[in-house]
Amino acid sequence: MRLWSARLFGTAASQMLLVAIGWHMYDLTGSAWDLGLVGLYQFVPALLLALLAGHVVDRHHRGRIVAACFGVQGAVALVLLLAVQARHDTRGLLLALSLVLGAVRAFQMPAQQALTPLLVSPMMLPRAMAFSSAGMQGAIIGGPALGGLLFVAGMGVVYGVAVAFFVVAAALVLRLRYAHLPPAREPVTLRTVLAGVDFIWKRKPVLGAVSLDLFAVLLGGAVALLPIYAKDILHTGPWGLGLLRGAPAVGALAMSILLTRRPVERHVGRTLLLAVGLFGVCMVVFGLSRSFTVSLVALAVSGGADMVNVVIRQTLVQLETPDAMRGRVSAVNSIFIGASNQLGEFESGATAALLGPVGSVVAGGVGTVLVALAWFRLFPSLAQRDRIVRQSGAA
Repeated sequence: MRLWSARLFGTAASQMLLVAIGWHMYDLTGSAWDLGLVGLYQFVPALLLALLAGHVVDRHHRGRIVAACFGVQGAVALVLLLAVQARHDTRGLLLALSLVLGAVRAFQMPAQQALTPLLVSPMMLPRAMAFSSAGMQGAIIGGPALGGLLFVAGMGVVYGVAVAFFVVAAALVLRLRYAHLPPAREPVTLRTVLAGVDFIWKRKPVLGAVSLDLFAVLLGGAVALLPIYAKDILHTGPWGLGLLRGAPAVGALAMSILLTRRPVERHVGRTLLLAVGLFGVCMVVFGLSRSFTVSLVALAVSGGADMVNVVIRQTLVQLETPDAMRGRVSAVNSIFIGASNQLGEFESGATAALLGPVGSVVAGGVGTVLVALAWFRLFPSLAQRDRIVRQSGAA
């Protein structure tokens, strides 16, 4: 519960920070390209450091790594707060701090993912992953919505509240207690750093699951364009942006609660691919919509579909990975997740500059549906997978 509460505060603060930086950048430059650069600048350091971060996570206390990551993000929010007050907020500063956030998340994501299996039994892991996701989605709902409301009081207030939330998250993780056995000392070599890549490559269902998120959400992500939709297409203000950012989490929260009570036990591979296809359809509807209500519903349904994808994919990866490898495997997984989110934001901004925001979102949604259909043929072992826990136990 300490870990769950820490992730609640940390995720809410992170989402507030992302909403604030996105609106801040668009307010300063009015450029879809610059919105895409924010995502790219977060993705590049996360990509470059991910494998090294996985090695660090497998060698050191994971709770302390997560606490340090929360602390650095709090420092970023504090710098932005001081910059706004001193009127020194610039495009260059926002991009530079985006680099810092990307570097931090390279360590935070694998450390957080590798902590949960240490706290619950394997048979309970699917429910625990869903319960953990429910808390995160609650924070993703509250964070952007709270951030949008706090914009009324000023941008500095948003950054100030984010600082406080990150401090609470770091303090909670530092109080976390679990059995930590330092691994045997071994030199850092190319083989040990790339061990996670080798592990995933040899297990095709795992490879198919993690790569699916890369190619599908890379095309279907429209988060970077939400400021444009809120301001120029749906004609709402910062409050509308906050609701749009939080809408996918509403559907994800409802689905995560359902999965906590009734986890997917049969036909998990087919369910995973169908959920990704539904996500793509929702992106097409959102892209074509001119109604704020229809847009919110489309985003909410997409969040529910994505939650099915997340729980199945992460549970499969964690159950099939020994603890000594979880940091490195989670680091590779975080590359796919980061690519589908941060790099997807850059892709959305770049294609929006060429096709316009509507053309970018619709084309991406269609591409996501095509990827889900292709994965039925490219990864038949994943598509035909029936159960997670029983097959993992047999393996």
